[in-house]
Amino acid sequence: MLEIHDLNKSYGKKKVLTGVDLTVRPGEVLGLLGPNGAGKTTTASIVAGLTAADSGTVRVAGIDIRTQPRQARRRLGLAPQELGVYPILTARENMEFFGRLMGVGRTELPARIAEVAERLGITPFLGTRAHNLSGGQQRRLHTALALLHRPEVLWLDEPTVGADVTARQDLLTEVRGLADSGAAVVYATHYLPELEVLGARVVVLHHGRILAEGYAPELVERYAKSAVSLEFSDSVPEGLGAWRGLPGATVTDGRVLTVPTGSPGQLLAQLFATLGGDADRLLSAEVHHPNLENAYLAIMAAAGDSDPDDDIVVPDAAERSSDVVA
Repeated sequence: MLEIHDLNKSYGKKKVLTGVDLTVRPGEVLGLLGPNGAGKTTTASIVAGLTAADSGTVRVAGIDIRTQPRQARRRLGLAPQELGVYPILTARENMEFFGRLMGVGRTELPARIAEVAERLGITPFLGTRAHNLSGGQQRRLHTALALLHRPEVLWLDEPTVGADVTARQDLLTEVRGLADSGAAVVYATHYLPELEVLGARVVVLHHGRILAEGYAPELVERYAKSAVSLEFSDSVPEGLGAWRGLPGATVTDGRVLTVPTGSPGQLLAQLFATLGGDADRLLSAEVHHPNLENAYLAIMAAAGDSDPDDDIVVPDAAERSSDVVA
């Protein structure tokens, strides 16, 4: 279990973390979301004992990182966003070095290397120097180093950056499997669909404060709305002016009216009834179902951040959940 209570950190006059409370239980994946500068990296650094908090407590598997840092680190697997592999060493040599560093016994280490390499798909290039590996292969090796000592708490920061579709899916399966085996996993990412695939409990961090917390369906229900879009052959009819003025309503290219709503069926009926003779100009009607992206953007907008993060990655139009109804 990872327990973080009332964590505070400042650099000079700049407050980086304010009263952060997090608990990650065995068997759970916690997805950490937030724009660059939200405090995610600082939190990870404090959890790993690399940075001292101004106040607050961090316990890794029940061990206080401040008073017993060595024992706490032995129970933590950390794979930060910045790659931490030695380029002139082979993948196997990297795993041998870091395995011994984290206390894996010499007799146990070869079997652990073989097991982790197989699970993360890096067995074919164990004899390859790290600088000759592709970006995705280096990322998988980097993650493997954090798993060798069977950590009770695992912190992964952007683990699928540079990974192809197959490698991404393999890693997500491995992360879910680690949690199912009893590990407490923190998974920081900008790729929102990964958190839904993992069934993660999501925490949104912004300017060092937690803005929202819950599983993806809970956040979607709490913060996001469905939307109805009507596309016309030319301009949006003047008769729909009342809906154009609703909060959150938008007109795209002068022809597509999109209106957020909690009752899409009822809204569609009202819009169709209002169209009258303009119905002949209607090309399509679409219901857009809310997802974690919509919830995240709504949370950040409520916090006064209109551009929450250029790095947030969401599905393209082909992947979005919507129903064409006309």
